[in-house]
Amino acid sequence: MHSERTPWALRLAAYGGLAFLHFPLLVIFAYAFNTEESAFSFPLQGFTLHWFSDAWARPDIFAAIVLSLKVATAATVLALALGTLAAMALSRRPFFGKNAITLLLVLPIALPGIITGISLLTAFKVADINPGLLTIIVGHATFCVVVVYNNVVARLRRMPMSHIEASMDLGADSWQTFRHIVMPGLATSLLAGGMLAFALSFDEIIVTTFTAGAEVTLPIWLLNQLGRPRDVPITNVVAMTVMLITTLPILGAWYLTRDTTDTAGGGK
Repeated sequence: MHSERTPWALRLAAYGGLAFLHFPLLVIFAYAFNTEESAFSFPLQGFTLHWFSDAWARPDIFAAIVLSLKVATAATVLALALGTLAAMALSRRPFFGKNAITLLLVLPIALPGIITGISLLTAFKVADINPGLLTIIVGHATFCVVVVYNNVVARLRRMPMSHIEASMDLGADSWQTFRHIVMPGLATSLLAGGMLAFALSFDEIIVTTFTAGAEVTLPIWLLNQLGRPRDVPITNVVAMTVMLITTLPILGAWYLTRDTTDTAGGGK
């Protein structure tokens, strides 16, 4: 049992770490409303929504947002299907090679993004597949599968086998048991895993750089903007939008699993 009294030094260090991590985000939010065109003039010159109207009038920004939404949606659907199937296959009984398969599933997100990106690019070249929308989706799905798998396998380990056995004893076939017993038990876990996978895919930059070819997702658009100092205010607006879009699914996943230990990394 953990003591509820946390040493003040530890609390201070924790708050300091959180402030250090989030201060750059607050700077981006503040300068998205700054009236000054220069990169980061201090103090702030005033408050304006002018840069928002300029950003929404840019067709290249909308094209990048639409592409990122397409990629994130497709990668999430693919990850939900593959992650759920993998979890159901690996969660119940031990078999030879189980640990090796689990390692292969986790490896894409455990390795540095640049290693995953180079590996995927090499594989696509060997298969004579040109980089584009399909390769981005496949690349994102490789690490999104891990998020879904971890959530689903944790939930399956907590799901009593007696419910499934009772369903089969009462005459239900495998599909009926899955539909009426297993799937309702996995619903919140799947939703949380899907939200996290969507957030990961939407703002992924390293793997996307190697698999995008001529396609420009929103993170790549932001990276390209670093060499255009006159567009910094608009870039701040778009960066703030990306943060909001990716934060909402993460908060939603936390809300759905806040009273359980079924999220990735949780105990049984």
